Amino acid sequence: MTALSLGAPPAVDLDRLLAGIDTLAAQRPVAAQVVAVANAEDASARTLAGVLAADVALAGRVMKLANSAYFGMSGRATTLQFAVTVIGFTAVRTMATVALTCLDDESQLPEGFWESTTAVALAASTLAPRFGARSQDALCLGLLAQVGVALLHADDQGGYRELAAAHRPFRTRRAAEVRRYGISALRLSAVALGQWGFPPAMVAPLAAVDDPTSADGALLRVAFEVGARVTDPAHTPEPVARLSRGLLGEEAVAAVVDQVREAADDLRRAVVGD
Repeated sequence: MTALSLGAPPAVDLDRLLAGIDTLAAQRPVAAQVVAVANAEDASARTLAGVLAADVALAGRVMKLANSAYFGMSGRATTLQFAVTVIGFTAVRTMATVALTCLDDESQLPEGFWESTTAVALAASTLAPRFGARSQDALCLGLLAQVGVALLHADDQGGYRELAAAHRPFRTRRAAEVRRYGISALRLSAVALGQWGFPPAMVAPLAAVDDPTSADGALLRVAFEVGARVTDPAHTPEPVARLSRGLLGEEAVAAVVDQVREAADDLRRAVVGD
């Protein structure tokens, strides 16, 4: 399969793509309200839980995430308000964004989307302290990093599937996305999260991944590398020291690969269900 078979790059209308999310918001009003409430400065766990309760499926996923192995509550989070407190507002907003963008419907996503996403998220969370970041924030960043992939796939399903098959490594795939769409999926994720009110600390790493000199993108670069090692048997490893700007060596990542491989499926079930 060659790049030529993909045809001429289609023009991507970012306004149209992002406006489509607004249309989806009308279909998932509770999820949209959760995102809005979580953004408010005066938001409380009680208020957020009250809004969540109106969407049984979303509330159930928040409860399941709070009681997952990642948060270690093992069934002790028995009320929605306590579950919100356990996972934090950013994670609640992340779960609502997953619902709002239909990322919880695996039939509409590229093959292996959630296997890759949960591996990246867990890797980012595990490695976050080495980069001076909070583990829970890094988990949320990893879970939403590939929103742009879902948006491009929804807009050009056949073309994106072909592109992904022809360009398996994340770095070469992003370059192919730019050639075809004029923007990479990660950059599109950054645009989307910025528009939806996520803090700059979650947006900046997405925009900086492809700048090897950027400290902002280092954690996510390594997380994508770990994700590839976990999910793609044909992946050719890239030097971790270069990706991390010298912060990590191979020995640190080898242990994380094993941890992620063991825990990724549990996280996927908590976020999107069985």
